[in-house]
Amino acid sequence: MNGLDSAQLRTLAAVVSEGSFDAAARLLHVTPSAVSQRIKALEETVGQVLVRRARPCVATDAGRPLLRLAGQLTLLEREALAEARGPLAGGGRVRVAVVVNADSLATWFPSALARLPELAGLSFDLRQDDQDHTAELLRDGSVTAAVTAQREAVQGCRVLRLGAMRYHALATPEFASSHFADGLTASALAVAPLIVFDRKDRVQHRFIRAAAGRPLDPPVHYVPSVPAISEAVRLGLGWSLVPEQIAEADLAGCCVDLAPGRHLDVPLHWQHWRLESDVLNALTAAVRAVAAETLR
Repeated sequence: MNGLDSAQLRTLAAVVSEGSFDAAARLLHVTPSAVSQRIKALEETVGQVLVRRARPCVATDAGRPLLRLAGQLTLLEREALAEARGPLAGGGRVRVAVVVNADSLATWFPSALARLPELAGLSFDLRQDDQDHTAELLRDGSVTAAVTAQREAVQGCRVLRLGAMRYHALATPEFASSHFADGLTASALAVAPLIVFDRKDRVQHRFIRAAAGRPLDPPVHYVPSVPAISEAVRLGLGWSLVPEQIAEADLAGCCVDLAPGRHLDVPLHWQHWRLESDVLNALTAAVRAVAAETLR
C-alpha cells in the first residue's frame, strides 16, 4: 500500500471540520474539484470510504483514525516550524481544538488558558459538550484534548484526574416553600419544575435518584446556557443543580440550598493525545494547576 499523503490528510481534516467540500476548498484556497480528488485518492490508498457525504460531512469509522493522525501531524508540524523559524520570524499560530463541558467553560477553564504564556502563539478552538460525551470528539479526532467524565483513556490518549465539580440544589425561597415545604421528598421531586441544560445533561436526574431512592421524571425546562440557568432559577422558573462557584453568590442573595449538607460531585478528567508536544505539555500543566485550585 502507498504511504499516506500529508496534503490529503489535511484535506480530510478540513472537510470534516468545515462540514463540506466547498467550505474546505475555501479554507485551503483550492478548488472544490481539487478537494474531491484528494479525498478520492486518499480513499483509494486506504481502500475504504473515509467521509460520509452528508450535511455536514462526517468521518466514517475508517476515517476517524486518519482524522486524528491529520490533527496530530498538523500540531507537530506547526510547532516544529515555529521553533525552527524562531520568535522573530513570525512562525504562525498553532491552533488547538479542545472540548469542555459547559459548567467548566463557564467557571474555571478559561483561567487555565489565561495561564499560558503569551509567547506560546496559540489559538484555541473551544467546543462544548456534556462531560459524559466529550470523549467522543477525541475518538473521532475532532479535538486534541478534552475535559471529560470518562476516566478510561481513549485509544492513543493520556488521562489525568482533575478533581470534581460540586453542585448544590438551588431555588428561590418562594419556590422552595411552594414545592418543597416538606423537604426533598420523592413526591415533591416528581412534580417540581426542573431546569436542565439539554437532553444530554443527566446530572440533575442523578441527584434526584440519589435523593428519592428511585428514578423520577419531573417536568423539565431545557435552558442551554449556564448563565441563563442561574437566571431562570433566580426568577423562580424552577430549581436546578448549580456549580458551587456560581452558587456561592446566589446563596448570599436570592436563593436557598434545597438540601443543606447534600451535594453532588462530578469527577472530571483531562484527556489529550499521546504526543511529545510542548504545546500540549504547557496546556496540560495550566489545566491541572487551575483545576487543583478550583475543583474538589
